[in-house]
Amino acid sequence: MGGVAGGLLGGVAIVIPTWNRRGLLANVLRDLGRQTYPIERVIVVDNGSTDDSAQVAERAGAEVIRLGSNRGFAAAVNRGIERTTSEWIGVLNNDVALEPEWLERLMAAVERSDAWFATGKLLDAGAHERMDGSFDAVCRGGCAWKCGHGRADSEFWNQPRRIQLAPLTAAVFRSDLFRRVGLLDETFESYLEDVDFGLRCAERGLSGLYVPTAIAYHAGSATLGGWHPETARKIARNQVLLVAKHYTRDWIKRYGWCVFAAQSLWGLVALRHGAFLSYLAGKFEGMRRFRGWRRASEPARAEHGGNFPAIIEESEKEILELQRRTGFDLFWRLYFALT
Repeated sequence: MGGVAGGLLGGVAIVIPTWNRRGLLANVLRDLGRQTYPIERVIVVDNGSTDDSAQVAERAGAEVIRLGSNRGFAAAVNRGIERTTSEWIGVLNNDVALEPEWLERLMAAVERSDAWFATGKLLDAGAHERMDGSFDAVCRGGCAWKCGHGRADSEFWNQPRRIQLAPLTAAVFRSDLFRRVGLLDETFESYLEDVDFGLRCAERGLSGLYVPTAIAYHAGSATLGGWHPETARKIARNQVLLVAKHYTRDWIKRYGWCVFAAQSLWGLVALRHGAFLSYLAGKFEGMRRFRGWRRASEPARAEHGGNFPAIIEESEKEILELQRRTGFDLFWRLYFALT
């Protein structure tokens, strides 16, 4: 699909992890074929689909890696990254739709800067006047926000900016970034692996761009559906994993109340959506594995984690400022009231 990309930046490869939903995959592959910026190769990593998603990708001209079973989003993305030799790598969910200039506008923005990655504006696929998100931010309590989610699209979200965390929904990255920072942590399986990766980038001083003119439309949780028990379990567990991997040795004294408040409030949200038992299962798994995760990540924390407090506190300030300017969600209103 496409040809070898020209210009100053070298080639771009696209990696799409997928698990079933052949129709969604066919749509995003069609949109890639309409991009105004050349694409070197498209790699679809099939996580053991039971439909003919792999065949759909091959008929569209994509390379396919068949994993045989569902090994999670992070593992699928990593296998695609390992296959590429391009200077830039785009990562896409299978449930996004792309404007034809999506890639061109991201690449034009990074060409003018020293950014290591870039993401654009995500609009709700079912209601284009509503934001699905922009960039990510995370609070001291270990809970993340896809900034702008659920807000009306407006001029406020049309301002480009430097960012620390890019959601892996639809973004581009310098391939050298993965050599410097490492691949996605497959312990996360799916959910919050992009927040972990963004924190690792920030700890090394590597930042990106939010490019609001690069527009994609996201269906969101199209494979499992919103608040599926497995989704709730993994998010609840991975919130604990973020704390285990990144938080400083004195985290209980420094952030313990924030962690308790944020992750308890998230449990109430899960309860409202009928997923409280899955939330509890995730928390119990996280607490059971906490010490092992903590030990395994100690070398990286010692080498790169010294500026983590400044990163997490700045990210929380960003959430607070955006909430103040665009209206508070109940979750964040309660969190900031408590902390």
